[in-house]
Formats: sequence, structure tokens, C-alpha cells
Amino acid sequence: MAGKLVLEGKISIISFLLGLGVVIIPLIRTFAVHLDWVFDYLTGVRGKIAIAVYIAVINGFLLIIYKGPLYKVAVRACFLGFTFGCGLIISFSQTTWTHFGWYMCSLSFFHYSEYLVTAIINPRSLSLDSFLLNHSVEYTVAAVSSWVEFTIEKLTVPEMKQLSWLSLVGLVMVLCGDFLRKSAMLTAGSNFNHIVQNEKAQSHVLVTDGVYAFFRHPSYVGWFYWSIGTQVMLCNPVCIAGYTMASWRFFRERIEEEELSLIHFFAEDYLEYKKKVGTGLPFISGIRINSS
Repeated sequence: MAGKLVLEGKISIISFLLGLGVVIIPLIRTFAVHLDWVFDYLTGVRGKIAIAVYIAVINGFLLIIYKGPLYKVAVRACFLGFTFGCGLIISFSQTTWTHFGWYMCSLSFFHYSEYLVTAIINPRSLSLDSFLLNHSVEYTVAAVSSWVEFTIEKLTVPEMKQLSWLSLVGLVMVLCGDFLRKSAMLTAGSNFNHIVQNEKAQSHVLVTDGVYAFFRHPSYVGWFYWSIGTQVMLCNPVCIAGYTMASWRFFRERIEEEELSLIHFFAEDYLEYKKKVGTGLPFISGIRINSS
């Protein structure tokens, strides 16, 4: 079983790189030339045709070499690689959409790396859900809302989207948040799972070293600041407030649910750890000990 799942991880890498190959479209014509025209080219008729042909060719290739579940993995990884590649093109083009390019890279890399790291640390739990693309209806609504807000504000108050210093702050939040989350996943190893576990596995141990020595829930801390950082990067004031409130509420409830299981699994060991190390999230202390 594990061998098959490790294979899926390798397939995801190949497919991600195939999708990322979209960057060759502008590079073919920009060799030794400035990239100031790239955005206009790709949003024009020729650019759209070139991208459509590229997607069709790559998808056809994946359909030929992968079947069934493997194709489902490949097409998702390829889509995320394609999105990352488009984000890179926009980021390095002379356009006012540069910060949205950063966002595209951040979002696609986050989802792809969730799958890849899971394939490395806990292949037995690996599934299509490990991409977190279908995390929840609320997550999808939040993402679409941020795109709508960015577009509306860019068309009505474009100067709001040119606060480069604020976007840089958001980029730092995104990079640090994702780094912390992936560090937590790698440190926890096979103990990490995207789904809160209600039954203790034989291999399940209490992890208190590495980033867990500083935060009880480092993966949630990373995701919390990553999500808010994406909106700071886009200079989306409405979504900054909305993401902060929604993420805080989600992780407060998630942490309380998870800590009930952890107290059940590890009893006094976890209670002692809980006394020494905070959750890492503002105004969230976790489940009350006297209510356990």
C-alpha cells in the first residue's frame, strides 16, 4: 500500500513540473528581451490560444500515461503547477497585477506542498483530499471572495492595490506561515494527519520537540498567519478582517476538538506539556483542563 502511495507522490512531482512548464511560452519569445510585454501578450488572443494548446497537450499526455486514481492525482498536481507558473509569469511581468501573481504562487504552492509533504511523512494517510483543494465550502467561498474583492477594488480604487510595502508584509507572513506549517508536519512525521484522530494508533506519540517546543499547534499557527498574509499581500481590507475572524474561530474550535483527543491519548503527559507551551494563536488557550 505504502509503495503505491509513494508512487503517487512521485507522479505529483512530475505533473507539477509539467504544469509549471507553462513558463516556457513567454520565455520562447523573450529570450534576452525584457518581460514588459508578457502580461499583455498572455491576456491577448495569441496568448490565450497558446495557453489553451499547452493545457490540452499536457492533459492528453497525462491521460495516456496515467489511468484512474493516478490520473486524478496527476491532473490536480499539474493544475497547481500551471497556476504556480502563471503566477511566476505575472510576478515578473511589468504589470499592476504583480501582487496577484505572488498570491497565485503562494496559494498553489501551499496546496501542492500539503500533498507532497504528506506523501513523504505519512503515505498511508495520503489521498486526493491531501491537496486540501476541497477543504470546505466555507474555504472555497473565502477564496472566491478574496478574488472578487481584489478585482473590484483594483478597478475602482487601483491605488489601493499598489501599496508595495503592505504586500511585502503579506508575502513575509505567507512565507513564514507556510514554512512553520511544513516544519510542523515534518517534525510530527507519521503523527501528523489532516483529519483530527479520535483513536490512538500504536505509532502515535506525543511530539514536543522542534517547533512543538514553542507552539502546541504550530501547523495551525502557520496556517492562520498564512491565510491572513494572503489577504495582506492582496491589500484586501474586507477580507483581512473576514479571514482573521473566520480563521480564529475555526482554529479555536479545531484546537479544542483536537485537545480532547490528545488528553485522552496521553493523559498527564499532555496536560503537563499544555501547562508549559501555549497554542501559539492569539487569545486561544485550548480546552480547559478542569473540563476534560
